[in-house]
Amino acid sequence: MSDRLRRGLTNRGMMLSLTGLASIAGLWWYQPAGAMRSDGVRTEAVAPEPSIASAREAFGRSGHLRMQFVRAGEAIAFPLEITGDPAGYTYQWMRVGSDESGDVARELTEQQLLAPLTAGIYELQISRAGDVERIAEPKLAVLVPFERKLGGILNGYRIGTYPAEWTPDRERFQRPPGFVEVRSADASLPLSTHLTVSDFLTHDAQTQWPRYVAIDPRVVDKIELVLGELARRRGDDRIVFDVRVHSGFRTPLHNAGIEGAARDSRHMYGDAADVAIDADGDGKFTIFDAYRVERAVDWIEQTYPELSGGLGVYSSPRWPTPYVHIDARGERKRWRG
Repeated sequence: MSDRLRRGLTNRGMMLSLTGLASIAGLWWYQPAGAMRSDGVRTEAVAPEPSIASAREAFGRSGHLRMQFVRAGEAIAFPLEITGDPAGYTYQWMRVGSDESGDVARELTEQQLLAPLTAGIYELQISRAGDVERIAEPKLAVLVPFERKLGGILNGYRIGTYPAEWTPDRERFQRPPGFVEVRSADASLPLSTHLTVSDFLTHDAQTQWPRYVAIDPRVVDKIELVLGELARRRGDDRIVFDVRVHSGFRTPLHNAGIEGAARDSRHMYGDAADVAIDADGDGKFTIFDAYRVERAVDWIEQTYPELSGGLGVYSSPRWPTPYVHIDARGERKRWRG
């Protein structure tokens, strides 16, 4: 055998040996789920621990809504993020601040849940294998149906009548789907990051509880989006503003006594609010703040046309504090007062 042939065979043998070693090493490091390692220990894939939380969509376009609204007994899309196997979970609605149940426990089979049959404000309780957890936000406000109002009275609370109840052309007027029943302890509950239930209560002389209020979450979401836009224009990552709600929901009875108020004011339907916002953060409410809010509202309506509505800027000397009217009626309107 020649020296050249001997060297070729030797090199080929070395290559085969190295290839074999690499294959063995690859088999050692690659361990499929359930495979047996050489030391006799079986490796298993670890399943994620099951968990449930509110999904991002549950908090509106702004990400700041803290309450949803529904008529009694309706099926609702309550977005949940479910990790792991959801089998065995049940859900139940519990009144805020108590262990009082609003309905029976039901199997959690899909993200469309049934609302309680009794009006009130609830939190979602999730149970599985003895473990119980409450999802605090968003809360669920179950409405008292509009039809429960007898004339102008609902459970002793004077609301008055809507144009849809008494005008000859009543079909062209709206009516709210229902009213949130507010107990005294509920008034401080958040509607959103910057607004509470009390911000929408009618400022009339009635003092008894419960009180009743119409709230359209679209205007709450819109105001939060406006605050976010104001912060962006200010170059601030935090949304920190002094926000004062002068008027939220108005009962038709109260609205009729307000000078200059439209007989079909959007405040009666819960989709409007008069707000003063310290947009520049100087500790004062000025006409310049109102103008900044006006521009932010225009931008939000361009970005979210489904939230279009009315914008009134009230900056004349007759008002102690400049403020803006914001609503989500679905049609663009502009005025100054």
